[in-house]
Amino acid sequence: MDELMTETQTEAVEPASNEARVNGSAIPQGELDMLTDDLIGAIKTVYDPEIPVDIYELGLIYKIDVSDDRDIEVDMTLTAPGCPVAGEMPQWVSDAISSVDGVGDVKVNLVFDPPWTPERMSDEARVALNMF
Repeated sequence: MDELMTETQTEAVEPASNEARVNGSAIPQGELDMLTDDLIGAIKTVYDPEIPVDIYELGLIYKIDVSDDRDIEVDMTLTAPGCPVAGEMPQWVSDAISSVDGVGDVKVNLVFDPPWTPERMSDEARVALNMF
């Protein structure tokens, strides 16, 4: 999904080495790119039980933050606030992310602003749901 932003949170201290923080992180860009791909891959193993599409392609993941310590914070939503798995899905996401090698602490925030709409779905999800 093009609109998903993966950000890094960094402290306001300068790096101890002479390496430039190209991406605003102490994690080298190539390593951060691989970690991001692994995180997205893990998230894509989580499915909404009522919809045969993973939650990443459904557009339920709003933000993934990676700290310099490789702690992960995710903002996600649900297709509807009354979703029957509202209490369980954030833990599924946390468990999936925790399975990625090198990840520190994981925090998943359930947010409803902005509200989810079908426009957030990827083309892959639209095809799978016959909504093209």
